[in-house]
Amino acid sequence: MEQATHYPESVQQWLTTPLGEALVQQESRVVEEAFDGIFGEQCLQLGLWGESNTFLKHARTQRGLLIDEAQTDGGPSVIGQLHRLPIASDSVDCVLLPHVLDYSDRPHAILREVDRVLTAHGHLAILGFKTGGLWGIRRLIPGAGLPPDAQNLLPERRLRDWLQLLDLRILGVTRFFFRWPLPGNRGASSPKWEQRGQRWWPEVAACYMLTAQKRVSTLTPVRPVWRRKPKVVAGLAETTNRVSRIRFDQKS
Repeated sequence: MEQATHYPESVQQWLTTPLGEALVQQESRVVEEAFDGIFGEQCLQLGLWGESNTFLKHARTQRGLLIDEAQTDGGPSVIGQLHRLPIASDSVDCVLLPHVLDYSDRPHAILREVDRVLTAHGHLAILGFKTGGLWGIRRLIPGAGLPPDAQNLLPERRLRDWLQLLDLRILGVTRFFFRWPLPGNRGASSPKWEQRGQRWWPEVAACYMLTAQKRVSTLTPVRPVWRRKPKVVAGLAETTNRVSRIRFDQKS
């Protein structure tokens, strides 16, 4: 039986905690910056992370669509498997993956589907938890307020390699959310603190956003130069393909 890719119910509950709400708010600001300047007809979000309009409200495209593998109140627009998207090829201008790969056992298949549905020069934004940094010591902190069941965290370097194999050009990486993963941490993360963290100690961030763009090689076919029939120069015998047979008289 195939494992579902949607988030466990415990994750949605965690997102309603003070720490979870602060994370979603910061991610909303980061995605808004990533969507700035990306236009087109269709923006696609895979997985319901927070509210259904948390990220799609920032899209500059004409339409926004959210696909998840589970039905919830006020949830996705379409129910479907994320590694088998019910979307036509080359039809989406921008795709957002908010921590989808952190909760999936089919990250390769999901990325291949994203590459399939993206239009030429389409954009991709991936939100993920860093395997190191402040939250990297989560297993050493009893009762740490981390998202539960996030067992498939991908190192940023490995994700880069996968995207390059799909011929997706890496545009940039933003590291954000510099807060201790403690459930009692209720203080809001100030924009100045985030700016300082991104500038001076990005490696200790809790999360990252990786942006990429689909590359399409435009090959201009070169028409073959057909050989012209050789012209006969006056005074010279025309070439022939016939083989002359020379008979040798056999001496007795």
